[in-house]
Amino acid sequence: MPAPQLQHFTVGGAAAASGQPRRLAYWDWSCEAAHASGVVLCVHGLSRQGRDFDTLAQTLRQRSRVIAVDVAGRGHSDWLADPMAYQIPTYAADLVALVGHLRAAEPDLPIDWVGTSMGGLIGMALAAQPQMALRRLVLNDVGPVIQWEALQRIGSYLGQNPSFESEQAAVAYLASISTGFGPHTPEQWRDLSLPLLRERDGRWWLHYDPAIATPFKAMTANADAATAQQIVQAGEAALWGLFDAIRVPTLLLRGAQSDLLSAETATLMTQRGPQAQLVTFDGVGHAPTLVAAEQVAAVRGFLWAK
Repeated sequence: MPAPQLQHFTVGGAAAASGQPRRLAYWDWSCEAAHASGVVLCVHGLSRQGRDFDTLAQTLRQRSRVIAVDVAGRGHSDWLADPMAYQIPTYAADLVALVGHLRAAEPDLPIDWVGTSMGGLIGMALAAQPQMALRRLVLNDVGPVIQWEALQRIGSYLGQNPSFESEQAAVAYLASISTGFGPHTPEQWRDLSLPLLRERDGRWWLHYDPAIATPFKAMTANADAATAQQIVQAGEAALWGLFDAIRVPTLLLRGAQSDLLSAETATLMTQRGPQAQLVTFDGVGHAPTLVAAEQVAAVRGFLWAK
């Protein structure tokens, strides 16, 4: 299997922890065809990184250049000096800059977006801006209403910064907190997990800055029921505003057992804004990994439609 090229792009805004100009990393899969039909920009979930999209990229690169981003603080992208900057506005600004970079030589370059969970929220922020001129949008198990219970579940492990005595133990841990991904073979779990790990001093560590959890925990920690409800309602109103402003063709993927995107919200998303096309996968929670053949086929069929 050919490997993607690791690229870096200098961005402004939030400062890097190193004090140097901040770099955003992305994995660049060249198109197999003589003439690419555009770029597919893939953006991962909260605690993941760009190599999550390897399997999907192998298919999509038959027609398109595929770029899978390591969002700030993850993978090979620089960590931030201010932990509270690990929020959607920072990520969206970075991706706006990357889109501008990609279009510098080709202003009308068609760009499709595939975003899993957090990556979908970033995609909504960009797709709601007509000047970004995205061609198509794929939202993977995320929408304007995010279940509070799912946030609490994610908060139970995010930013704990565990280390492991072996690569195998680290893979087993990552599989244990990712049961919502649905059934995978041991080889698939390994492929999904190894890019998340870094070996240091004889132990294995997760790939991200533990401080990515700081704003997340500030939102969820010690919130009583009334406060939690206020937080949720304010967030929902803003996200529905973004979603309703989207005018590009949109595909919504949902795991049938998702604890983050409810069936009710998914149905509303087919009726509001871009009136998304909904595809649901049985036996999967949050979130489909876009590794299974039927999941890849759903994305491919949508992006390659005339």
